[in-house]
Amino acid sequence: MTLRIAEIFGPTIQGEGALIGEPTVFVRAGGCDYRCSWCDSLHAVDSAFRHTWTPMQAADVWQQVLDLSGGRPLTVSISGGNPAIQDFAPVIAFGQTAGYRFACETQGSIAKPWFAELNTLVLSPKPPSSGETVDWDAFDACLAAAGEAPEVVLKIVIFDDTDYDWAKEVADRYAQLPLYLQPGNPEVDPEIPVETQDTLDRLLWLVDKTTAEGWFTPRILPQLHVLLWGNKRGV
Repeated sequence: MTLRIAEIFGPTIQGEGALIGEPTVFVRAGGCDYRCSWCDSLHAVDSAFRHTWTPMQAADVWQQVLDLSGGRPLTVSISGGNPAIQDFAPVIAFGQTAGYRFACETQGSIAKPWFAELNTLVLSPKPPSSGETVDWDAFDACLAAAGEAPEVVLKIVIFDDTDYDWAKEVADRYAQLPLYLQPGNPEVDPEIPVETQDTLDRLLWLVDKTTAEGWFTPRILPQLHVLLWGNKRGV
């Protein structure tokens, strides 16, 4: 089976969510069923970039992960785009035989049986600022597909008060899932430097808002990779 791969890079550290700071090799799939208004990975989403995606067999994807990691088991993050469009089960099977851990981040719009083979499934439903509308039946199907095997967590990006209020509703709906919130990054052009102070101000706004309301359910995290490297790809 051929996979469409936008990029494979690392090892570097995971910059967000439940595995923040963890040494990771990233496998970024090409293709997505969403077009979020603030998408920071259009090169892996928009079909206009399809000519840059590499058709690869699962064994070749796995060999590149091995080469990058030097054969030292670590975490492999499958992302996109939406990686759930494709079948990464063979890649996961190769890696877990060798002692690697696998995480996947998806918006929860497409359920796949291989979710149950993951160590960590990050479900990141897109808030109103994205311009997308979540299909909660599809989201629930993703939870069902994962079953009890992987750790399943929620990660929501917050840009404004509307996103924040929406996130509270989602948290109530899925109270059984650990919740991670992070401020969104409005600057998505990799050629434009990120304003560090603006990034920190948005993080402080989110911290102040949750603590002032006594909402202590979520863990508030920065986009660490944005603070360290801005919008550069492959880091």
